[in-house]
Amino acid sequence: MPYSDPMLAIEQMPELNDPVMVVSFTGWVDGGLAGAGAAAVLVDGMSSTRTCARLDLGDYLDLQQTRPTVSLIDGETRKVHWPTIELVAGVAGRDVLVVTGPEPSVRWKDIVGELVEFATSIGVREAVLLGGMPAPVSHRRPITVHATASSRSIAQEIGALRSDYVGPTGIQTVLQVALGAAGVRAVGLWAQVPHYVAGTPSPPAIRALLGRLRELTRVSVDLTGLDEQIDPYIEQVEEGLAERPDVADLVSQLEAAQEPESLGTEADLPTGDDLAQEIERFLRDEG
Repeated sequence: MPYSDPMLAIEQMPELNDPVMVVSFTGWVDGGLAGAGAAAVLVDGMSSTRTCARLDLGDYLDLQQTRPTVSLIDGETRKVHWPTIELVAGVAGRDVLVVTGPEPSVRWKDIVGELVEFATSIGVREAVLLGGMPAPVSHRRPITVHATASSRSIAQEIGALRSDYVGPTGIQTVLQVALGAAGVRAVGLWAQVPHYVAGTPSPPAIRALLGRLRELTRVSVDLTGLDEQIDPYIEQVEEGLAERPDVADLVSQLEAAQEPESLGTEADLPTGDDLAQEIERFLRDEG
């Protein structure tokens, strides 16, 4: 039966074979633009790519926080581009549906309901939601990817972490729960991005997410370009720290807290919350 909904504008219904749905929303929260960056790399590497649906967010966003953009056509005519959620289908070793866009401000239930209905109507049985979580960790250590899952059995299978979290959440978690309720195997992957670089794109975090996505879903994605960006990125961060010894000292404390031999001596170190607060104060001062 044809899919129809006044909020979701269908451009073409894709015919996909056992597709995996990959989701990334910018907003709250995507430290290091890990989720958005991973989704962009995935889409760039897909073949047979086509936009199959859009959801115009002009009426569902606080446009003072997420503003529309404007471009010039033929150097004269202005065109306004409203924020949208885009659904792009393609092939990356297997059929993939990629969902990206800003986190809406209102009507989450309706928007999530439509995304779930669309996904199930084209045969999605597996979904992975991507994001970056600012964390009290050092950029000199490998990026850890924490996971959540839509059921205990899936969590046990993939080794999901942070199952104890309760509190405010974002639309990705709402969508994950709704997909699980609809019978879709839904996993959330969260790159743990150092607080002090969470506001800028992080190639190590993007690479870590895509590596884990590839392991879990058999999606084929070339990571060579990201591998080449990591060393220059770390060098750039180190150069910035060299100009701010106070922040460099905080990073050293984070490294010490992550060392295995530091276990049992945490009382001598600042807590992760204390470090995060100091770094956030630094970032506010810099801003």
